[in-house]
Amino acid sequence: MGMVHISGSSIVIKTLKCLGVDVIFGYPGGAVLPIYDELFKDNAIRHILVRHEQGAVHAAEGYARATGKPGVCLVTSGPGVTNIITGLQNAYMDSTPIVCISGQVATFLIGTDAFQEADATGIAGPCTKHATLVRDVNQLARKIHEAFYIAKSGRPGPVLIDLPKDVQVSTADYIHPESEIVHPTYKPSIRSDISVIQQAVDMMKYAHRPVFYTGGGVINSGDQAGALLYDLANITNFPVTSTLMGLGGFPASDSKFLGMLGMHGTYEANLAMYHADLIVCVGARFDDRITGKLSEFSPGSRVIHIDIDRSSISKNVHADIPIVSDVSYALKDIFSLWKKICSTEDQSSKLNGWWQQINEWRAVECLKYQQSTTVIKPQYAVDRLYAATKDMDVYITTEVGQHQMWAAQRYKFESMRRWVTSGGLGTMGFGVPAAVGIQVAYPDSLVIDIAGEASFLMTMQEMSTAVQFRLPVKIFILNNERLGMVRQWQQLLHGERYSSSYSESLPDFCLLAKALGCHGIKCEDPADLDRCIKEMIDYPGPVIFDCVVEKDENCFPMIPAGCPHNEMLLGDQPYSSGSESDDDDQYDKHVMV
Repeated sequence: MGMVHISGSSIVIKTLKCLGVDVIFGYPGGAVLPIYDELFKDNAIRHILVRHEQGAVHAAEGYARATGKPGVCLVTSGPGVTNIITGLQNAYMDSTPIVCISGQVATFLIGTDAFQEADATGIAGPCTKHATLVRDVNQLARKIHEAFYIAKSGRPGPVLIDLPKDVQVSTADYIHPESEIVHPTYKPSIRSDISVIQQAVDMMKYAHRPVFYTGGGVINSGDQAGALLYDLANITNFPVTSTLMGLGGFPASDSKFLGMLGMHGTYEANLAMYHADLIVCVGARFDDRITGKLSEFSPGSRVIHIDIDRSSISKNVHADIPIVSDVSYALKDIFSLWKKICSTEDQSSKLNGWWQQINEWRAVECLKYQQSTTVIKPQYAVDRLYAATKDMDVYITTEVGQHQMWAAQRYKFESMRRWVTSGGLGTMGFGVPAAVGIQVAYPDSLVIDIAGEASFLMTMQEMSTAVQFRLPVKIFILNNERLGMVRQWQQLLHGERYSSSYSESLPDFCLLAKALGCHGIKCEDPADLDRCIKEMIDYPGPVIFDCVVEKDENCFPMIPAGCPHNEMLLGDQPYSSGSESDDDDQYDKHVMV
């Protein structure tokens, strides 16, 4: 196609349009004004003005996680780029594809400690897949194409493009590419050798206590991966459990789903993992919140590990059969081979004893809690929110803490990309801007951030963004006036020494909502909760809902840090001795109550 001689900032906008970008989350400053000028001239790309650069990255993450497309953000140099580092690390740990463009001082000023200069690529390098400083306007279009390729290929993640101001105003010939540009050296493997798949199927065939351990890789691989996982679980009769990031990859209502595992996972999921003889890990990474005490993690199991990121395999737990592959390809190949060599009826019969044991663990009902007629229990609040919204077109984000775990335990996700939370980094303040990003992508959907009051205060200014752009996000605050998870650890693990875990001067959230231009709702009585939730859902604009809950409620089950899966705190529940197998040699009981 023909060449056009244009400025670097025009190249940025033309290239983003070529890549299908329809929205940018950003905050202007001197070092990116040429790009903002081009956005003004060419309004094909929508710009969402956030109130803080961290909000721009989290909003881009929310957009990416809900849509599957890379999110894009634009910030200025110096403090603009340093303010996005938390978001970049969050995206890196949760494998979220985003591309951040940061302004930089002119090339001849780099290294002089110029006003608002910061070594963006040096700072961002450890928390991105790739960070590049573009010094030549003639390389700009290619660098942007490469950034998107890197962000979404292999294990997804964030990429930073640092762009000096003089490169933005320099001119060059823009050539529209005839085909997708890929990086010359970054070529991740996406499909494993069939001989390795054969070994995995052989190992699966002879397992007596198997479990599928699934993670965010199922979500990142796409809808086909979820469908294949569902089909494979049905044909093998294997139970399925999920990490926090993998929720929605397998239908929560399915009888084979054991719930979330890990520190606040279900009793049945954690004991199934502990006593399994085979773990089939699908797109997860055996992090410490899942494994607990590593030396005692699932001591009798063999491991098949499917992951597109070779470095994640055997990093924490040795994989007997490593499968470096996109989840969809691996599951498709396993399913095809299994159908050829295995009998579904024989397999189901062989696992009867395993399922009998799992159902006995399920009978413990580990998520039970003591209801109250005078105070709202946080579990009850999530239950009523779920009951009111489960049949709606709804997306749920969260902040980080107790409320996040209650949401993960109690809100049942039947499909992928409806659950967006901060997993690896655990970033308080993530949920509000993430909800903004999702609402931009799906303006007619119901988007709810289940929040804690402390997390909400960290990025509450993004509700002003929601008001400006008419984004009807709902903030459902479980307000216990505590740093809830900190307080719980202090109570259970630090001798009830409550050091700095109480918030003394919280704002009136209804007045705050009014000041921000939102609708405010406060509820303290369990009898009023359903009516107030309906009011929140029905209100056509952004809402801040102050749900005042029991102040000292703990989140159970809980595996204390450094303990194995078979040592769980189950709160005040009595433990039924009949819930374990009679074979004490095979299933030892080590539950702390």
